[in-house]
Amino acid sequence: MLARLLLAATLLLVPAMIDARPRAREAGIEIGILPPGPLNAITDVAGVRVGHVTLVEGQNIRTGVTAILPHGGNLYQDKVPAGFAVGNGYGKFMGSTQIAELGEIETPVLLTNTLNVPEAASAIVDWTLRQPGNEEVRSVNAVVGETNDGYLNDIRARRVTPADGVAAIAAARGGPVAEGAVGAGTGTIAFDWKGGIGTSSRRLPAVLGGWTVGVLVQTNYGGVLSVDGIRVGEALGRYMMRQALETQSGDGSVIVVIATDAPLSDRNLERLARRAFLGIGRTGSPMTNGSGDYAIAFSTHEGGRRTAARRAAAATFEELPNEAVTPLFQAVVEATEEAVLNSMFAAETTDGHRGRIEALPVEEVVRLHRAGR
Repeated sequence: MLARLLLAATLLLVPAMIDARPRAREAGIEIGILPPGPLNAITDVAGVRVGHVTLVEGQNIRTGVTAILPHGGNLYQDKVPAGFAVGNGYGKFMGSTQIAELGEIETPVLLTNTLNVPEAASAIVDWTLRQPGNEEVRSVNAVVGETNDGYLNDIRARRVTPADGVAAIAAARGGPVAEGAVGAGTGTIAFDWKGGIGTSSRRLPAVLGGWTVGVLVQTNYGGVLSVDGIRVGEALGRYMMRQALETQSGDGSVIVVIATDAPLSDRNLERLARRAFLGIGRTGSPMTNGSGDYAIAFSTHEGGRRTAARRAAAATFEELPNEAVTPLFQAVVEATEEAVLNSMFAAETTDGHRGRIEALPVEEVVRLHRAGR
């Protein structure tokens, strides 16, 4: 257990910003009209923490776990309002029905591979039951998203253990977030290139509230890659249905985790989550029949927390009016699109279980972007 914790902590010390491959914005590709936060990451939302455990073993294991914590306290006792949305539902997103019913999250959010959802859920339950103050807890709604990394990873080996999930939670910190082939993105593929974990953020101007929206994605889907409106996939000759006789389907999955410090109700958080798919669409995805496209959004605002005291009696919660949420919709669309690009820009060529997946040719993408502008 100690070794796994040390591994997770070591991974946390290798942020994407020190990687030789630039992030999209560093390469000159600026998505949208709103400015990013200082880190251009989901952790720009104060209190949000991210941790990874990356598992690379021999030729066949390329997988891992990514943990997102809305805050550093007892999440079960200090729940956050949340909303959930489905683009195309060919996937397994554990805990989604209770989020839809009650509008709140009471655990960390873990991302992993398709066949290790139960192990990640077990990690969440174990971690939650051990938190001080939860001695009488008898029901835990573990929140786990997944994508299928079965090309680069021997997914049938089911390598991820509950201890790996607990280690990812323990490693979660604020600050820079490692991107690319790390954590739950270790074995994923996007648009026929290497996918992974990506993140981005947007901060509204003070006149619109000054709120921050942060996004983290696990990219493992396809389509016709578009970069800031430039049809990069076509230009580079890799895209879904390139020839009528080819069998490329573009199937896959994407998970979008959205955090904001704006005081939103669970209803408006669901609306925010739905807008994330506009950002996914802008990257070139048609959300295919075999894709699991899910988005979950939560608010960290203190005035919206479902604390024990507020659950004990009628309570008043802070909430932005409907008329004030449009700028947040713009923010989540932009941050989602850029997070996807960051996941691919950071990911390197990877050899795995069934072959090699090449990294996105960043220099070519930048050249095409400049020429198209």
